[in-house]
Amino acid sequence: MLEELSIRNYALIDNLSISFEDGLTILTGETGAGKSIVVGALSFLLGAKAESSVIRGGADEASVSVVISIDKHNKDARDWLEAHDIETEDGRLTVRRVIKTSGRGSIWIQGAPFSRGELAEFMGFLFDLLGQHAHQSLLSKDNQRRCLDRFAGLEEEAFAFNRVFVELAEKRKNLENSLVSERDKASRIELLTFSIDEIDKAALKSGESRELESESARLAAFEKLSSGVEAASAALFDGETSILSLSRKVRSSIDAAAVFDASLSGIQQRLSALYYEAEDLSGELRSYRGSLTFDPARLEAVEERLALIQRLKRKYGANNSVSANNDAGAVNVEDAILAYRNAAAAEIEALSASEEKREQQRAEISALEKEIARQAAALSAKRRAASEKLSCRITEILGSLGMPGARFSVNLAPKGPIPGGQANLVCGPWGADDVEFMLAPNKGEGARELRLAASGGELSRVMLAVKTALASPHQTGDASTWIDRAETLIFDEIDTGIGGEVAIAVGEYLQKMGGVKQIFCVTHLAVIACRADNHLKVEKNSEGGRTLTSVIQLSSGERRNEIARMLAGGKGETALAHACELLEKYGVGR
Repeated sequence: MLEELSIRNYALIDNLSISFEDGLTILTGETGAGKSIVVGALSFLLGAKAESSVIRGGADEASVSVVISIDKHNKDARDWLEAHDIETEDGRLTVRRVIKTSGRGSIWIQGAPFSRGELAEFMGFLFDLLGQHAHQSLLSKDNQRRCLDRFAGLEEEAFAFNRVFVELAEKRKNLENSLVSERDKASRIELLTFSIDEIDKAALKSGESRELESESARLAAFEKLSSGVEAASAALFDGETSILSLSRKVRSSIDAAAVFDASLSGIQQRLSALYYEAEDLSGELRSYRGSLTFDPARLEAVEERLALIQRLKRKYGANNSVSANNDAGAVNVEDAILAYRNAAAAEIEALSASEEKREQQRAEISALEKEIARQAAALSAKRRAASEKLSCRITEILGSLGMPGARFSVNLAPKGPIPGGQANLVCGPWGADDVEFMLAPNKGEGARELRLAASGGELSRVMLAVKTALASPHQTGDASTWIDRAETLIFDEIDTGIGGEVAIAVGEYLQKMGGVKQIFCVTHLAVIACRADNHLKVEKNSEGGRTLTSVIQLSSGERRNEIARMLAGGKGETALAHACELLEKYGVGR
């Protein structure tokens, strides 16, 4: 749950701190006041990409931080923290992200640094941000399959299937490599062997090219180095006016004076330290000057070695198909080349496999195919049973969201023809099913793909219905069984394009969800805003010749005025009376 949000120098926000409670929090304000800035700051902290343009003018960096509490039943989040050795304080932790004008950024979770990908992964266990265009994600068949699996509690089974599927694909590829024609195989082995010999002959060391480039630059700059060292030597220890000579004289003079005045002992000690430091530096500089020689032969050897490494990089570097498929993430040039060498050796081994080994590969593939078929059939049966329940649940919710004649269905179709039954089952990475959400928006109409059947406003309601269905327990009311583990749902103007009774129904559902989740909603509709447990208003003001965005917690009287503004653009008696009526009807006890 989100408890505190702090934003500094982000867009029009100078310094802002907001405290949140559970339930339904509504954020309102005039168009252009900066509601999207607050949502953008939240998105930034959830791991979204960011550019330095978000930094407030005149500032060096922008930062967003939150204090969050983690429910004891949120196993995914707690497992992630344990895996990364992060401890909470009474179930709470702090997350902070900074971006600088240079474009560089930093991320800390409980004071420990993390990458943006790690931040997005962790925050995904806690938050779900649904913007006014986020419902478009519902049109993705892969997302639809994930929604069904989450509703059915099949995510772990789907991942287990995927692991077997990937293993099967790899074994098939290895077998295919081993079945290359003898002539092509011999030619390929010869080429790979030549590459391995060439790389082995080079005897590369990881990071070698960086060291050679540094040495080359040093050798090429011999004259400047020599000139600088000679000048430094003259100033430090050559001649009577050098630092070492002068410090010796000054030390001797103070030593003589300190005999008569003990108060000079501090200066005496510091001058002694200065003298010894100068003497040490002199020794080091003499040693460096003595080793400084111009070696054109060594410079030529270094440049030849660098040229060899660059030639090998062009031939066998990370862009090469073999190394790209095996270790494209190599950090050093040499690592990428050596990765190619190892991949080439593995391919030679596969190409040289005996018929006996190929028979073993075929047996392993056959066993995996049977396991794939078994798991795919089990997944399909469970998905089919869950699809009926999810279809009925979402259809029921849509009826309450102003679509009483709508009929939602989850369609499952096999990925390909299966004339021979399960033995010829066509599978993809996540099973044998193509999952697609279908909608008949009005009574008497046939169901069509969601992307063809629903308007923008209807898609918003379908998304809300799906989130409501996923914010339900599998069997009991125990929070440990929640399907959707995200503790905080953030809705950014999903009410766009709706009004009237539909808006009333959407507000009712947001209010209901606020009973089991922390809900954060940006809205322009008064009938939704009046249902808030907590009402925040975004304002834009000018201060000192600059524009600032601020957020204030509204009291009951201020809520009435804000809802009146949302209704009629002002605080007239009629608007105020209507606002009071809405608050009494939908916001009782709030």
